[in-house]
Amino acid sequence: MKKLNEAKEKIKQNAYLFLIEKAIDSQTGRRILINQFSKRIQKVVIEEGSKTKLKAVQQRKSQWIKALLKQFLKNYEKGYISRHAAKKGLEVLGLNNFFSSSLSEIKKAKESFRNKYQIDPPAFLVISPTQKCNLRCKGCYAASSSETKATLPFDIFDKILKENHDIFGSRFITISGGEPLMYKSQGKDLLDIFEKYNDTLFIFYTNGTLMTEDLAEKLAKTGNAFPQISVEGFEKETDERRGKGIFQKILRSMEYLKKAGVPYAVSVTATRKNVNTLLDDEFFDFWFEKQGANHMWLFQLMPIGRGKEVFDLMPTPEERIKLYRKWEQLLEKGYPVADFWNSGVLSNGCIAYGRSGGYFYVDWNGYITPCVFIPYYVDNVYDLYKEGKTVAEALFSDFFKKGREWQNKYGFARPQKAKNWLMPCSIRDNYRYFREAILPDDAKGEDSFAEEARNSKEYFEGLDKYDKKLKKLTQPIWDKEYLSEKNKKSKVED
Repeated sequence: MKKLNEAKEKIKQNAYLFLIEKAIDSQTGRRILINQFSKRIQKVVIEEGSKTKLKAVQQRKSQWIKALLKQFLKNYEKGYISRHAAKKGLEVLGLNNFFSSSLSEIKKAKESFRNKYQIDPPAFLVISPTQKCNLRCKGCYAASSSETKATLPFDIFDKILKENHDIFGSRFITISGGEPLMYKSQGKDLLDIFEKYNDTLFIFYTNGTLMTEDLAEKLAKTGNAFPQISVEGFEKETDERRGKGIFQKILRSMEYLKKAGVPYAVSVTATRKNVNTLLDDEFFDFWFEKQGANHMWLFQLMPIGRGKEVFDLMPTPEERIKLYRKWEQLLEKGYPVADFWNSGVLSNGCIAYGRSGGYFYVDWNGYITPCVFIPYYVDNVYDLYKEGKTVAEALFSDFFKKGREWQNKYGFARPQKAKNWLMPCSIRDNYRYFREAILPDDAKGEDSFAEEARNSKEYFEGLDKYDKKLKKLTQPIWDKEYLSEKNKKSKVED
């Protein structure tokens, strides 16, 4: 029976690859392909992959996935995405995520991890191979600039990715920074990574100023790495935070990418200075309709790194509610926007601490933290490797285990009893609990800013006050619009 099921799944995989090959060149075929892809996602991600039975949560997930596929198809038909990039992206995403249970290599890795550690492995890894950056943006969470030199040696970078690939069975990587395109070590750069792990899908966050026509062509050739370009709004907001002339450089880079057929996304940091721009349809119409972005990430400013210096730039609790309502409207409009931290329902809450379906973070110093935005660590890769261990061992420090315990209590283990996924972040939205019950005494700050924040009474009281006010505003929404009986169901609906 097992061999028969494997044979059936193999036939489905081959049929999927055949469908991509034949359908991608015709409009009708593409629409059939996207429709089938959407149904498969609906089944795997929503029905099988999600434990939640909250109707409103499932609706949000379905809206986001459909919007993402719709925008991808629209950009392909505009000529912004090459045939090779579209085919490669759909192959990697489809085979490695929606047929992964039957791909022997992935299945074996996940089963081995589960048998050894008694939990499921994380779905992906975020890694910042260098802190170097050619810009110095106000409030940068990574405190990066041209003066910050910390960089992972290529052999260490490669080893971490290999463990993600072989131990976790993951085929997805997010690369952050610093500016990833400045990474160079031992005669290698990011393109060497993309080419080596050609069965893996990469997204990398970039300020967009170092893109060239030649680099765009090389990215198109690999077909498995997609830039996520940072902006702050329009030209005024972007140049004010990032430097004069940056906005025009970004637009030029996007033209290079569209010409080469490389899909890209936009990443925005929400602050009190640009929040009104982010509440205006014109902003989203510009990036999705005129510039051809495939999706958008919206990160509300975190007061870490140099962000501590601009604590008062965090969107207020009232502004955060406005951004949440705007996100709902954007999904209705068909724009694939994910708002950290207003879109917690898309991921069943916090995805940090290496949880099942989640991730953890490795920075330029080799420090292993639960999340890009939690600047504290217990383990680092250099010590683990000296002891003959792997990055997987870091997931079982008290720090990570306490974080996962909190996630489960907060609703990940029992979604129908979720406390409030409109406040999903442990450090941003539940700071008092994070400090008192999750952050251990032996955890060290990723940088001096993190240690200053940890020792600051003013910082503690400021975030705690913020969280209490935010809870008063979001809890009624969560209770009424997500937990009420009419928004619960016994089974997943389309």
